[in-house]
Amino acid sequence: MIDQARVAAVEDPLQDAAWLPAVPDRGALRRAAGLTQRQVAAAVGVGRVQVARWETGVAEPRGVRRKAYSHLLGGLVHRPADMTSP
Repeated sequence: MIDQARVAAVEDPLQDAAWLPAVPDRGALRRAAGLTQRQVAAAVGVGRVQVARWETGVAEPRGVRRKAYSHLLGGLVHRPADMTSP
């Protein structure tokens, strides 16, 4: 029998976790959409250098910035190919 309390204990953190693509794909997604690191940084609320650090794996976004970055990149992943260029 499945222990529902254990399932809930696993599901709760999964709900809060924000998906991010693999480090090598982050910059590629941004470039394919014609966005600069500065534009992404402004959208997420950080400096350009921080986006560069996320794209190279030197740092990982946390908290609300992770969710915002995840939302932005997720939108780029699901964007139709003919709309990725300005």
